[in-house]
Amino acid sequence: MGDDIVQGWAAARAEELPEADVDQPFGPEVDVFRVRGKMFMALSRSTGEPIVTLKASPPDAEALRSSFPAIIPGYHMNKKHWVTLRSDGSLPQDLVEELVTEAYRLVVASLPKAQRPVDPEVFGRI
Repeated sequence: MGDDIVQGWAAARAEELPEADVDQPFGPEVDVFRVRGKMFMALSRSTGEPIVTLKASPPDAEALRSSFPAIIPGYHMNKKHWVTLRSDGSLPQDLVEELVTEAYRLVVASLPKAQRPVDPEVFGRI
């Protein structure tokens, strides 16, 4: 298993999400995924290893960090609202994809209703 497999799963899922875009505002070493201009995920090697940093609700962030050693506080982000996934081979693909979808939903829910590309209450839950 390549050490960037988690990044691959996360990027593939993010690319499927309605109106999700990727850019590199911090330089070519960080891919930032956004919906309507608001960030929900970043991929980088800033720590020397491939990482995925995702938006998360505070209760979910805490539960994830206590349940999975490969999930740590968000690298260079608000530790209450962001988590970082390490590519150590312990995280299953379906969990990574679910966390990307949830990060997207959280950001979509914060948008004005007229700007939401999907209904965050039902998208990805059916």
